Amino acid sequence: MQQLNFPVYNFRFKNSENKVSIFDEIRKKFILLTPEEWVRQHVIQFLLAEKKYPKSLINVEKVLNVNGLRKRYDVVVFNPNGSIFILVECKSPEIKTAQATFDQIARYNMSLKAQFLMVTNGHNHYFCQMDFENEKYEFLKELPNYQLINSK
Repeated sequence: MQQLNFPVYNFRFKNSENKVSIFDEIRKKFILLTPEEWVRQHVIQFLLAEKKYPKSLINVEKVLNVNGLRKRYDVVVFNPNGSIFILVECKSPEIKTAQATFDQIARYNMSLKAQFLMVTNGHNHYFCQMDFENEKYEFLKELPNYQLINSK
């Protein structure tokens, strides 16, 4: 897999029937290694190692309903009270992060109501803070660390 714009992390791999899988610490199982999964696993490690979010507050690839359609989010980080703090949309490194990606995460967020959004293809990362009152989002340089939000 190609180098991404994240720190270097140690991953566990498994090779079975000529297919490589990567261990997901959150789901506690090996997942088929696709380019998008490579990005997703880097995001998980970024949230754990760099931003210090507890594993217990992170959830990966769950189904949600958006306007009656079944969709699947990539990663969410919950607040300790159970509300969603961060919603992450991961794309394969070959996919350019375009307006359609932001539209997709915005649609998901209409029902999830996350305070922060992250969109990444592993090379380019975009962070936003939601302003629900004015129905817009503001781009940020980075996501807040867990200690910063937890100390408020």
